[in-house]
Parts: sequence; C-alpha cells; structure tokens
Amino acid sequence: MIYETIVTTADRDGRPHIAPMGVRFEEGFAILAPFRPSTTLDNVIATKSAVINFTTDVRVFAGCVTGYARDWPTVVASTVPSVRLAETLAHNELRLAELRDDATRPVLRMECVHRAVHAPFPGFNRAQAAVVEGAILVSRLFMLPPEKVDSEIAYLQIAIDKTAGDAEREAWQWLLRAIEAHRAKALT
Repeated sequence: MIYETIVTTADRDGRPHIAPMGVRFEEGFAILAPFRPSTTLDNVIATKSAVINFTTDVRVFAGCVTGYARDWPTVVASTVPSVRLAETLAHNELRLAELRDDATRPVLRMECVHRAVHAPFPGFNRAQAAVVEGAILVSRLFMLPPEKVDSEIAYLQIAIDKTAGDAEREAWQWLLRAIEAHRAKALT
C-alpha cells in the first residue's frame, strides 16, 4: 500500500525542502523512492534523515506540484537533522538505514526514530482525495495525453463540486491553472 504524504527534508545548512511523495511501509521501515533528480534524495543522502508529514491540508500537495505556493511553515524536527510541517496532524522522523542506488529511482529504507501526533484526524473528504489525485496528474502532465488528463479532471471535479471547502477549492484552482499553463507552453 502506498500512502500519499508530504516528505520534508533539510540540506546541510538547514534549508527546508517540502515534497509530496508516496510512501510504503515494509517490515517496520518507511520506503521512499524518489525519481532522480531529486532535492529530497540529495538531502537524505547528505543528512541521513527525513520526516513524513500526515496532513489533510491538500494545498500543500497542490502548491508543491504547481509552484503556486511552496513556503509552508516548518519547525525543527525533534530527533533528526530535518524539519517538519508546523501544521501537520502527525509526523514520523526517519533515519536512513539503507540506500539501494539506481540511476532512475533509488530506494531509501528509512527507520522511524520518533513519532508524534499533533491534532486529531477529522475524517475523509472526497474533495481532498480529488486534489491529491489532481496533483499527481499535474506532476505527470509531461507524459500523459491531454484526453486522459481531461477525463480524470472532469471526474474529480464532481467531488470538488460536492464536498470542497475553501482550502480544497483554492488548491483545485492552482491545479487547473497549472494544466492551462502547461498546455499554453506546449503551443509555443
């Protein structure tokens, strides 16, 4: 099973990096597999650490993939040389246990060394899931045919229309603008 999360890292100078990333859990380890090139990968190799953030603020997902919002507040992690989102429901602090190098997609086996819960999970919202799926589509615009993107967006729009709050509507608009910008750039 893959969980859609926000992974935060810091470089050796403490500069934070925030990235949406699917994470698997196997045999007590968190498995990260970033595609190269990757700031997350570079930071994990440099500091041997990362933090998984569990959030329902889907603006973080949409903001990271579109570039419309990237400066989410962070705080210093408790036990590893990294950062976590200041506003997250929970987080797991990770230490690198094993790096399986690969030219395209290395696999990082990360040991959880600290967990914390900061707020209760309020429940699922279909619009939040739609934004996460939309963010994944936007991250893959370069390889998906426009018809596929249009079909998926039309279906996801149903959940936005029925269940979105202000944060989900804002994130959704960022995604739609990113799709338009991608298509306009392709025409030039």
